[in-house]
Order: sequence, then structure tokens, then C-alpha cells
Amino acid sequence: MVRLRLVREQIREIEGARSQRLQVSESGAHAMVKLLARIIGVGIETADMLVHEVLSRQLRDRRAVARYAGLTGAPDESGKRRREKGLARAGNARVRRGMIQLAWRFLLFQKDSASAQWFRMRTADARGNTRKTMIVALARKLLIAFWRLTTTGEMPAGIKLRPVA
Repeated sequence: MVRLRLVREQIREIEGARSQRLQVSESGAHAMVKLLARIIGVGIETADMLVHEVLSRQLRDRRAVARYAGLTGAPDESGKRRREKGLARAGNARVRRGMIQLAWRFLLFQKDSASAQWFRMRTADARGNTRKTMIVALARKLLIAFWRLTTTGEMPAGIKLRPVA
């Protein structure tokens, strides 16, 4: 119990230091973290991870963003035979796991968004494999939408934001 209390205190200190850092600075990565954290369903921790791991990098297009995160397919081509082997293992594993978790959370908090409706329309048959495949596609779409939001200011359709504090 003493160790647990110590770990919780350390987590509180780290979170306090991060919130102070975000309040002091209004430019660069801190502004992107604040912008992403305003989206309902995206927390400070997730926003901070996304900005520092992906969104602060100079990636040239949406394909490069998805490739960096490891949210693209791995084709197997040999002669005339072509098939898909699933997710590519190349890419940032932390971002890939975080985005897949965020995609599931996004479905709970942003039910009326265009992305959530897109997912529900394609998974209406409710097969397990279809949902697993489509959640990766949703994670890729969300990452690209967040990249566009932070680079061009283009807000994804139907996204609800928290009020400015």
C-alpha cells in the first residue's frame, strides 16, 4: 500500500507539472496538445503522446502519417498472387496501440461524428473480424484527421469539443 501511495503521488506530480507547462506556453507543441485535448474523448495523456510522437514531425502527406503509426496494411505479392497479411509491424507501436484504444473510446464519446457513423455503417453485420478490421481503419482515419486539424486547422465533421477553460 505504501508503494501504491508513492506511485500515485508521483503520477500526481507529473500530471501537475505537465498542466503547469501547458498553461505557461501557448505556442508549438503545447498549443497542439491543448487543441487535441479539447476533443471530447481525447485526454491530455493521449493528446500529449500523439503530439510528441507523430504530429510534431514534418510528415509530407496522410499516407506518411499512417505509415509512421503502423496503421497500414502489409501486402504479400509474389508473382501474380497478391494478398493482404494484416497490419504492418513497421511503425511506432506506442502510437498504433494508443490510436486503436482511442478509436474504441471515440465511438463511445463521439457517437454523432461522421467517423463514428462511418464505422457503424460498415460494421452493421456485427461480425467480430469485421469490427476488428474496421477499428484499425477508424484509427487511421482519426490520426489523419488529427494531423489535418493540427497542420491546417481543418476540423473533422461532427466532432464535439469541450468548452475553452
